[in-house]
Amino acid sequence: MKVLIVGSGGREHAIAYTIAKSPRVDKIYCAPGNGGIAELAECVPIGAMEFDRLAEFAKERQIDLTIVGMDDPLVGGIVDVFEAAGLRVFGPRKNAAILEGSKAFSKDLMKKYNIPTAAYENFTDPEAALAYLETADFPIVLKADGLALGKGVLICNTLEEAREGVKTIMLDKQFGNAGNCMVIEEFMTGREVSVLSFVDGKTIKTMTSAQDHKRALDGDKGLNTGGMGTFSPSPFYTKEVDEFCRKYIYQPTVDAMAAEGREFKGIIFFGLMLTEKGPKVLEYNARFGDPEAQVVLPRMKNDMIEVVEACIDGRLDAIDLQFEDNAAVCVVLASEGYPVSYEKGFKIKGLEKFKDAEGYYCFHAGTKLTEDGRLVTNGGRVLGVTAKGANLKEARANAYRATEWVEFANKYMRHDIGKAIDEA
Repeated sequence: MKVLIVGSGGREHAIAYTIAKSPRVDKIYCAPGNGGIAELAECVPIGAMEFDRLAEFAKERQIDLTIVGMDDPLVGGIVDVFEAAGLRVFGPRKNAAILEGSKAFSKDLMKKYNIPTAAYENFTDPEAALAYLETADFPIVLKADGLALGKGVLICNTLEEAREGVKTIMLDKQFGNAGNCMVIEEFMTGREVSVLSFVDGKTIKTMTSAQDHKRALDGDKGLNTGGMGTFSPSPFYTKEVDEFCRKYIYQPTVDAMAAEGREFKGIIFFGLMLTEKGPKVLEYNARFGDPEAQVVLPRMKNDMIEVVEACIDGRLDAIDLQFEDNAAVCVVLASEGYPVSYEKGFKIKGLEKFKDAEGYYCFHAGTKLTEDGRLVTNGGRVLGVTAKGANLKEARANAYRATEWVEFANKYMRHDIGKAIDEA
């Protein structure tokens, strides 16, 4: 079987690593890929948004299955293009990927179908948003409606901060067209938990839980990023929380999308807040989280190809989804200055130590191979150093030990990934 992966980050590297273990897979391509993915797949210089070129490539190479890792192509309708070309592809169609593509849509969906979430209002007029904020309680959350690389969320503690936030999102368009519409949302307090799930349009099977760390600096300070590290499972995701979410959030979301004529096949990522009043949905994503995939997929026992094909064919109910009884922690090694500005092109050393270290992984996010074969930094988030352990504390210790193996100029990381584990 030939498989094409669309994307170029740590999530796509984790997907490539996972499907490479399947005895059914003979050849993997990745478009455009990165320096680490190149060890597992043939990287193809086609951008993730070049749908026609990708479909043409899939036909030429007789690709049996395409897995779309990234949000932009899914929201842009890559699945529709591939299906129209008669190609087998995993991911939601454009009309279902709107679950992630528009926060206003997802909030309205939750309100209509009584799925627990924070109180909110949607705005397309900056003046109306500013007027609303005059009577709001603080802190409050401002969210760019569209895709913003995980960075389009501002937590504002004062009216002055909120006014500046409206300017940033809606007037200065710091997140581009994602800020044409903005959601103003009640600030929720509690533990955050991420739960990924496979969906076949009607059946949903959840994966093991995880928790991301979005802020750039230790102590959850600094700007929002695409994610500085994560751990799995979350000790705060109890059996009682799981039962509540299955009844009031997970299946109701799948059923709501079906009722709206937007059958969802693919991955739904549930970003949850465990509030005093019970779990509520913070956000939906329509694909694997990054870096959540880097701790969830290494713990999955199933052949991922079998699960993916069951989703496409509408027979997910026949799959017994299983995960190892252990833990994993991922620490992102970033370029100093991320997410604002940073330098690229620094040589990376020490990765050979991961090859023979069982339970240790180094997923590439922003790397590339130079023409003379050197591996260099090529992004803000460079590597996701992941390690497993018998429990979370052991996995965390192993992950931080492995970060010391890697060297590159400008290397930066948070030192408190999974610190919440110690408080559990």
